[in-house]
Amino acid sequence: MKSKIRWYFDFVSPFAYLQLPYVLALHERQEVEFVPILFAGLLDAHGQRGPAEIPGKRTFTYQFVQWRAAQMGISICFPPAHPFNPLAALRLCVAADASPESVRLIFDLIWRAGEIPDMEHIAPVATKLGFNNPTSAIANPAVKDRLRKNFEQALTEGVFGVPTLATDGHLFWGEDSSRMFDDYQMNPALFDTPEMKRLSGLPVGVHRQAVR
Repeated sequence: MKSKIRWYFDFVSPFAYLQLPYVLALHERQEVEFVPILFAGLLDAHGQRGPAEIPGKRTFTYQFVQWRAAQMGISICFPPAHPFNPLAALRLCVAADASPESVRLIFDLIWRAGEIPDMEHIAPVATKLGFNNPTSAIANPAVKDRLRKNFEQALTEGVFGVPTLATDGHLFWGEDSSRMFDDYQMNPALFDTPEMKRLSGLPVGVHRQAVR
């Protein structure tokens, strides 16, 4: 029996969009649980700044994503402003049970059509997903609670960024970790080597005072 795989993501992340084709293909071979979470919450929980909050890193990240998409043959169009508030998109996804189709449609709205997922732009996607009243759907307390529980689950698993593939207690963070995830699936003993075990317990040499 194959291990459970969870994919933690937020629609605000262009790297999650870049990894989506890989995850959808993986899902065709074995079950993947799509888990939408609020990336900003992770940043707060871990006392981190996001890439878009550091001016030079922001520009490089956006240009790298554009370059990476071209290298991968993925069409991409950044929305008119970034970061944006992803809550409506996340809640709609949860309302649709985070189905692969809902995940794909919402990502395409943002990163292919280049639209910010506010209620005006997300309403047509909601209609495609069978919601006649998208405002009511995303305001459902059960939907908000499910999104909160997704976040709590992510923290319990030690997730610190998106996108992240999680399985067997191991986390594979970032689009560029897809090949490492493949290697792990072919070789479950990947983390059992003496050096991998040493790295998992490597002492901290110096502590830097956190700066916000």
